[in-house]
Amino acid sequence: LHKRPVPAEKVEAAIKNVVQRVLSLGVREIRTRQIGEMVMEELYKLDKVAYIRFASVYRSFKDVDDFQHVIAEVRRPRAKRGA
Repeated sequence: LHKRPVPAEKVEAAIKNVVQRVLSLGVREIRTRQIGEMVMEELYKLDKVAYIRFASVYRSFKDVDDFQHVIAEVRRPRAKRGA
């Protein structure tokens, strides 16, 4: 969320949501992939540009088509998203 217009309170709330979800699983270990998906869900709610930035690194985008796919995903209504 660096240089994005998202209030610090919302960022803190998103972090708290991820931590609570992790703790609610009640397990000693969790796959980093699960945490990454939780972070992506929170970023999607907070800021679409930050979501796309994170997705590009997290999903290891290889070319422009990868960006176009996630941009199309962001533009679709939430109920119709596949991820």
